[in-house]
Amino acid sequence: MTPDLTRIRRYITEFKFKPLFVEELGWEDLRSAPLTVTVDGQSFTLRGVAEKRGLTLLQCDALPPYAMRRRIDQEVTKIHREHLIVFAAADKSAQVWLWVRREPGKPTASRERHYHRGETGERVAQTLAQISFSLEEEEELTLFGSVSRVKAAFDVDRVTKKFFERFKKEHTTFLAFIHGIPDDGFQRWYASVMLNRLMFIYFVQRKGFMNGDRHYLGTRLAEAERAGRNYYRDFLRVLFFQGFAVRETERSAEINRRLGNVPYLNGGLFAVHAVEEAYGDSIEIENAAFARLFAFFDDYNWHLDERPLRNDNEINPDVLGYIFEKYINQKQMGAYYTKEDITDYICKNVIIPYLLDAVRRAQPAAFDASADLDVMLAQLRAEGKLGNFDAAAPGRKGALSEEEGSFDAETQGRKGAQGEDDSSAHLPASAPLRQVADNATVWRLLAEDPDRYIYPALQHGVSLPLPDAIAAGIDDVSQRTQWNRSAPPEFALPTEIWREVVARRQRYAEVGAKLASGAVTHSDDLITLNLNIRQFARDVIDTCEEPALLRAFWQALLTIAVLDPTGGSGAFLFAALTILEDLYDACLDRMEWFVDAQRDDTRLHDFRATLAEVARHPNRRYFILKSIIVHNLYAVDIMEEAVEICKLRLFLKLVAQIDRADQIEPLPDIDFNIRAGNTLVGFVSREDVRAALELEQTGGGAAQGKLIFGEEQSALERIEQKA
Repeated sequence: MTPDLTRIRRYITEFKFKPLFVEELGWEDLRSAPLTVTVDGQSFTLRGVAEKRGLTLLQCDALPPYAMRRRIDQEVTKIHREHLIVFAAADKSAQVWLWVRREPGKPTASRERHYHRGETGERVAQTLAQISFSLEEEEELTLFGSVSRVKAAFDVDRVTKKFFERFKKEHTTFLAFIHGIPDDGFQRWYASVMLNRLMFIYFVQRKGFMNGDRHYLGTRLAEAERAGRNYYRDFLRVLFFQGFAVRETERSAEINRRLGNVPYLNGGLFAVHAVEEAYGDSIEIENAAFARLFAFFDDYNWHLDERPLRNDNEINPDVLGYIFEKYINQKQMGAYYTKEDITDYICKNVIIPYLLDAVRRAQPAAFDASADLDVMLAQLRAEGKLGNFDAAAPGRKGALSEEEGSFDAETQGRKGAQGEDDSSAHLPASAPLRQVADNATVWRLLAEDPDRYIYPALQHGVSLPLPDAIAAGIDDVSQRTQWNRSAPPEFALPTEIWREVVARRQRYAEVGAKLASGAVTHSDDLITLNLNIRQFARDVIDTCEEPALLRAFWQALLTIAVLDPTGGSGAFLFAALTILEDLYDACLDRMEWFVDAQRDDTRLHDFRATLAEVARHPNRRYFILKSIIVHNLYAVDIMEEAVEICKLRLFLKLVAQIDRADQIEPLPDIDFNIRAGNTLVGFVSREDVRAALELEQTGGGAAQGKLIFGEEQSALERIEQKA
C-alpha cells in the first residue's frame, strides 16, 4: 500500500509519531522501558515509539543543540545499535529526525531532517514515506532490509540513465535554435551555459523561491508567447543580469514588476559570460527552444534535498555530474569518469595526512612524546612530584633517571627517603617517562582501541576459531591440504579460499599488535597499514582536550588548498568536499564543547567568534559547505562545459541547504577557484609572463631585456588584471 503523504504530513505537524509509524508506515508498536542518558550532567529520557526487525525509533521530548544530539546518539548506540531518534521540542515548535550512517571504512556521519512550526512538513514526509513497509514485505524482511531502507531514505542517491539519454537529445536540439554565434565551439559552450542556468532555476523554483511560483520559467514563457515577445532577449537576459545580479533594493520598479520577487544571487553563474561579451546582442534563441526544453524538464520532479531517487522521474544535483561525464566524447577527449570509491580513497589519503602533518608542525607535543618531555619534567618539578628524587644521582634508591627515563619500581608508591608519601605514586608503577608522554599524544587512540581503526573487511570472521583441520596447517605445512578450498561466508570475504583467510587473519593480528604497542606514530603509517584514517582524524578532534590543538586543526582546515588540475565536472572536488565537511563539522562540535565547558575562559574568544559567524548563516551545514567551496577547492579543466557543470553543482550544493526564500545568500564568486584552461602548457605565474615578454633570445642561447609596447603591453595589463 502506498503511504498517504497527506496523512503523514498531518501526523508530523501534530507530533503524533506512534500512529504515524504504526498505522501509516507499517512498523510495530514498541513497548519498552524509557531509556535515560546523561550528557554533560544533563539527563535526557528517550521513549520507544516503534520498531522494525530490530531497528528502533526513539522519541526525546527535548531539542538540545546539535553537538549534544550527536552525543545523545552515541549513548543510545550502546543500547540500540540501529535506531532513529526524533527530538521534539516540548512546546511542539520544532522537531529533528536524526539518523547516523555507519559504514565499513568510513567515519560515522549524522543525517538530519528538520521541521519547524508553520512549515508543511513536506521534506520530512517525503523522507519518512520511504521507510514504510507493506504486508507483502513482512515475511522476508530482516534487520538488514530495514536499515537499508532507512539508509536509502536519509543518505543514498542514485542517478537515472533515462534522464541522460533524453538530455543528450535535447542538448543537440537546443543547439540548433541558437543563432548569432559563428564559432561552433562557442555555440556549443553557450548552449551548455544556458542549460546550466535553466537547470539551476528549475531546482530553485521548485522550492518556491521564484516569486512563489514553482513553475516560474514556464509561466513567464507563456506570458512572452501571448505578448509576442522573444523570451530569451526580453525576459531571460533581464532575469539573469538585472534580476539575479542586482539586489532587489537596487532594481528599478519596472524590473521588479516584470520579474516579481526573485532572489539576489550574484555569483559567476549569472554574470555576463565570455561568449556574451564576444557576441552580445547578436545572440538570438527562438521561443520554440524553451518550449521544448521545459516540456522535457517538466516530465521530472526536481528536488534539492538529499532523499534518494526512488522513481525514474526524479532529479537531484548529483545527477548533473553523471550527465556531463556521460555526455562528453570520452574516446576523443580522453576523459573518463572516476568512481566514488577511487576518489574517496585518493582524497582521504592525500588530504588527511597533509592536515595531520600541518597540525603536528603547529602542535608537536600532541604528536611527538619527546617534543615536550623536558616541559613535562619541569612541570612535575614545579608541582613537587620530583621533590624527593635526585635526578643527578640515578643510582640512588627512589631516584629518577631523566636520561634513562624510568622510576625505581621498589620505591613506587612507598614512602620516600624523607618518610613522606612518594608523590611519584601519581604515575603508573614502573612506567617509563616516555610511555607517560606517549599516553598524552594523539597516537594513544590507536593503542586504546585498535579495532576501531582496522577496516571491518580485515576483521571479518577473526573472532571465530578456525576449524581444526585448517588450524593444524598453520604450524605444519603438511596439514594444508584443505587450504585451497573455498571458505564459508562466516569466515571468508567473497571468493576467499582458506589460504587467504589465514593470511588475512595473520595480517589482522600483526596490524592490531602494532597499534596496541604504540608503534604507529606517523601519518604515513596510517596509509601503509591501510587504517581508517578518516575515523582517526575525526577522533583526534573529538577527543582533544587542549584548545590549542583544536585551533591548529581549524587553521589547517581553513588554509588547505585542494587543486584538481583536470577537474572535469568535480568528481574529486566533491570527494574532497565530503572529507573536509566531516572535519569542519567535528571542529565546530568541539568548539561548542569547549565554549560550553569553559564559559568564562577568555582564551576561547576566537571559538566564540567562529560560532557566532556560523549562526549568521542559514544553518551550520551551509556555513561549512560555503567555507570549503570558497577557501579550499580549486580546479582547472580544458573543457569549458566541464567547468560550468562543476560550478553549477557547487552552487546547487549550497542552495540545497536552504529551506526558506528569505535565507538565500548571494552565491559566492568562484570564477577564480574553478577555471577553464590547459594545465599542461602555459605560464605558472605573472612573473613568468612578464619575463617571456621582456626578455628575448640572443645568439648562443643568452637572453637580454627588451622594452614592451603596444599590443604586448596591453596583453600584459589584461593578464595582470584578470590574475
